[in-house]
Amino acid sequence: MQIFISNPRGWEVKMPGKDVVSSFARKAKKTGILAVAHMPYLPNLASADKETHGKSVSSLVKNIEACNALGIRYLITHMGSHLGMGKEIGMKNILDAMEEVSGSIGRVCILLENQAGHRNSIGAMVEDLRHIYEKSSLGESHLGFCLDTCHLFAAGYDISRADVLEGIDKTLGLGKVHALHLNDAMFPLGSGRDRHSNIGKGEIGIEGFRTLLNYDGISSKVLILETPEGEWRKGELEALRKAAGR
Repeated sequence: MQIFISNPRGWEVKMPGKDVVSSFARKAKKTGILAVAHMPYLPNLASADKETHGKSVSSLVKNIEACNALGIRYLITHMGSHLGMGKEIGMKNILDAMEEVSGSIGRVCILLENQAGHRNSIGAMVEDLRHIYEKSSLGESHLGFCLDTCHLFAAGYDISRADVLEGIDKTLGLGKVHALHLNDAMFPLGSGRDRHSNIGKGEIGIEGFRTLLNYDGISSKVLILETPEGEWRKGELEALRKAAGR
């Protein structure tokens, strides 16, 4: 399951106390549930504004420290927006952020999440993710990827086609992709709009997820639903398992 360490729409990160840490570890062991964490939405690692960038790095460090305390391996983060300053500057700011948090990384692996392609965002193209990975000094133990299916589709990647998946695999290497957000897309291919739909109710469709889930190596990843709540959501896991042949 995916959790937030703190308020996803705030800056403050409160470190978990000893009682929370012990309770979390006990319940994780008892249930066998693997938890991954997601960064809050306000931090912008690509920002050229010194104050915003500094606060964003600080938030990332605190989330990393909390994940280490709780024994959470994966921390998913958006890369942010260059806010009109250009992709090259945004990329440099993200790389600077990765360097700044390297001393706090511990056992955590940061997963860079792809974006839908909205204005000034970084990470809509899988080549952007690969660039950050190759230029960062964190290494494969501490840096990887989380792919969101809605974002991929919105950015122009038709994941219902095996050849498109092969292209993504060739660029990123699925061994570096540790998690996927399974979300259908409300708008057509290449829309650039990040609007999730329930599995089988959007533009990707159940056949698209069938292709994805049967692509070699995908079923072993951490798979997380971020779809809208409602009556249909009760049947989404069953639909996905059926599509995967389980």
